Amino acid sequence: MNNQPVYIVDGARTPFLKARNAPGPFSAGDLATAAGRALLVRQPFAADEFDEVILGCASPSPDEVNIGRVAALRMGCGHKVPGWTVMRNCASGMQALDSAIANIQNGRSQLVLAGGVDALSHAPLLYSDRMVLWFARMAQARSMGQKAAMFAKLSPAALLSPVIGIMKGLTDPVVNLLMGQTAENLAFRFGITREQMDEFSVRSHQRVTAGQDAGHYDNEVSPLVGRDGKVYPADDGVRRDSSMEGLAKLKPFFDRKYGNVTPGNSSQITDGGVWLVLASEEAVKRHNLQPLGRIVDSQWAGLDPAQMGLGPVHAATPILQRHKLGLNDLDAWEINEAFAAQVLACIAAWQDAAYCKDELGLDAPLGALDESKLNVDGGAIALGHPVGASGARIVLHLLHVLRRTNGKRGIASICIGGGQGGAMLVETV
Repeated sequence: MNNQPVYIVDGARTPFLKARNAPGPFSAGDLATAAGRALLVRQPFAADEFDEVILGCASPSPDEVNIGRVAALRMGCGHKVPGWTVMRNCASGMQALDSAIANIQNGRSQLVLAGGVDALSHAPLLYSDRMVLWFARMAQARSMGQKAAMFAKLSPAALLSPVIGIMKGLTDPVVNLLMGQTAENLAFRFGITREQMDEFSVRSHQRVTAGQDAGHYDNEVSPLVGRDGKVYPADDGVRRDSSMEGLAKLKPFFDRKYGNVTPGNSSQITDGGVWLVLASEEAVKRHNLQPLGRIVDSQWAGLDPAQMGLGPVHAATPILQRHKLGLNDLDAWEINEAFAAQVLACIAAWQDAAYCKDELGLDAPLGALDESKLNVDGGAIALGHPVGASGARIVLHLLHVLRRTNGKRGIASICIGGGQGGAMLVETV
């Protein structure tokens, strides 16, 4: 990154709403628009003064494919403000921030609205290839006899067994593994037990509960109001009664015979949206803005898709090296909790001499991360993981943590389906 600072001025998000086996009350467009309006109404500049709007989304609906532009128009940014959409799986929201950084630093933009959204409860059910082929042949049939013959060939099983879109999306097509199966790989590699996973998950719920009660989310969460007038004031996936006894009753989901990754020690399927206002130094002065902090550095990394959960290690380590920092020289960390096993594996990898040497090219392990600095208000196991939104959420929340605790620097990092990792170093101002 060049020397021109990029400031985070403000941010807001919707409550993260847990998917409950049916489409939720809000589409991705609804979520993005609601979060954006709540954020823009408190800014000292008009919505049409943005140079661009960038939104990360992993699963936009067919009628909102360029959801960044759709949301920009619905938020009142006007016809002249370009809006576009980025997709880097779980880090789509972080990619939106990084794209904004690049354009600000090369002088193409001064003031950018960037964030992420996904409404995973609205992921589609799809026809199988067999059923699509039947429809195609039916469309080619001309006579009533031909059409009747096609109906005689129709299999009720083909019609009534749709492809679950979210399961396809969460399966890596290169290694043919569900994301949860990659977490099982990491648990095996580093000897992470079911008890350790469940302990981590209980702690996530406890920390979110404590954070909600202490008002630690109040500055970033803006309530939603449904079309029926129902108010959604807060993240609703947290289980205040989460316990080791309760989690022990859940069966492994991804490897039913030998595995330990369960729905209880995995992130939740969730709907949510988040926006951040990014500004150059010139824009900060022009509008007399009061930034929360600035993004100092960012990094992307690639690794084996079957080990994708270690992406934060591969992305954050080069940042630490560039800035001559140790793991615990930072005041706070946010590592997105895709799975308990995945975060625990990242912690283990930094302590593993062989991994650090063979995979990271280090002379020695980086050591043990102080877990009292990690996800201090809980994470996606309790809050949920709207894939396109999470990368932006952890950056925003990290800055709030640093300001609340009088900290100076922190790293937000996330694993990415397909075998990647992303990380950002931020500091308060």
